[in-house]
Amino acid sequence: MEQIMFAATIILSIVILVFFGLIMSVIVLWVRAWAAQATVRIRDLIGMKLRRVPPQQVVLTYVSAVKAGLTISTDMLEAHYLAGGSMQNVVRAMIAADKASIELQFQQAAAIDLAGRNIVDAVQTSVNPKVIDCPDSAKTPTGMLDAVAKDGIRLLVKARVTVRTNLERLVGGATEETIIARVGQGIVSAIGSMESYKNVLENPDSISRKVLESGLDAQTAFEIVSIDIADISVAGVGQISNVGAKLETDRADADKIMRQAEAEGRRAMAIATEQEMRARVQEMQAKVIEAQAEVPLAMAEAFRKGNLGVMDFYRMQNISADTAMRESLSGGEEEDPGQ
Repeated sequence: MEQIMFAATIILSIVILVFFGLIMSVIVLWVRAWAAQATVRIRDLIGMKLRRVPPQQVVLTYVSAVKAGLTISTDMLEAHYLAGGSMQNVVRAMIAADKASIELQFQQAAAIDLAGRNIVDAVQTSVNPKVIDCPDSAKTPTGMLDAVAKDGIRLLVKARVTVRTNLERLVGGATEETIIARVGQGIVSAIGSMESYKNVLENPDSISRKVLESGLDAQTAFEIVSIDIADISVAGVGQISNVGAKLETDRADADKIMRQAEAEGRRAMAIATEQEMRARVQEMQAKVIEAQAEVPLAMAEAFRKGNLGVMDFYRMQNISADTAMRESLSGGEEEDPGQ
C-alpha cells in the first residue's frame, strides 16, 4: 500500500512539475499580452502548447490586431493556423484594409489565404492599383499584339492595363492571365473592325475606350481601372509578314511603272512631232529652192517675149550687188564690237 502511495505521489509530483513548467513557459507571453491590454488566458496558452501551435506567434499576432482595433480572438487565429493558413498575413491584410477603409472580414481574409492567394498583395493592389503589360513580354516573342485592320494593314500594339483587386471576387475569380487574354482579344477585335489602319493611328484612345466598355473584368479577381495603348506601329514586311503593306507597296510600284510608261509615251510622241516638224521645214526649204530655180527661167522667157530689156537686167543686177554689199558691210559692223 505504501508503495502505491509512493508511486502516486511521484506521478502527481511529475504532473505538477510539468504543469508548472508549462505555466512558466507561457507566463512571459501572458504578461506581455496583459501589458498590451490584449488579455489571453493562461490555459489557452497551455492548450496551444499541447496542440503544437506556436503561442508566441499567436500572441504577437493577436496583440498587433488588438492594437489596430480589430475584433478577433486567439481561437480564430489558432484555427486558421491549424488549417494551414498564415495568421500574420491575414492580420496584416486586415489592418491594411481597415486603414484604407476597405471592408474585410476575418472569415473572408482567411478564405482568401487558404485558397492560396496572397491576401496582403491583394489588399495592397486594391489600395494601390498595379499595371499589367498586355501582352506579357515574357510569353510573346515580339512583346506586341498582332492585329489587322479591314484594309489588310497589319499593326503591332502594346497596351497597359491598370487593375485593382476585387476582394469580393478574389476567391474563385480569374487571374491576371485571363485579364491579359481578354484585353488582347478585345484590342484585336476592335482594330479588326476599323476601316483603315490610319483610323487606329489617329485615334488609339478609341480602341482602349471600346475595349474598356466591354466589361472584360467580369468573373475575375480584378477590376479594370483603365486600358492605355502604350505603343502602336505598322508591322514591317521584313521580319514580320505584312500582306497588306506588301500589297500597298506593290500597288505603288505598279502605279510608278505605269506613270513612267505614260511619260515615256509622251516623250516618244514629242520626239516624233519634232522630227515631223523638221521634215516639214526641209520640205518648205525644197519648195523655196524650187521657186528660186524658176526665176532664171522666167527671166529668159521675159527676154524672149521682149518684156525685159538688157538695161533692165543690168539695173536689176546692180541693185542685187548693192544689196549684197550693204548686207556684207552691216555684217562686218556687227562683228567689230565682238572683236
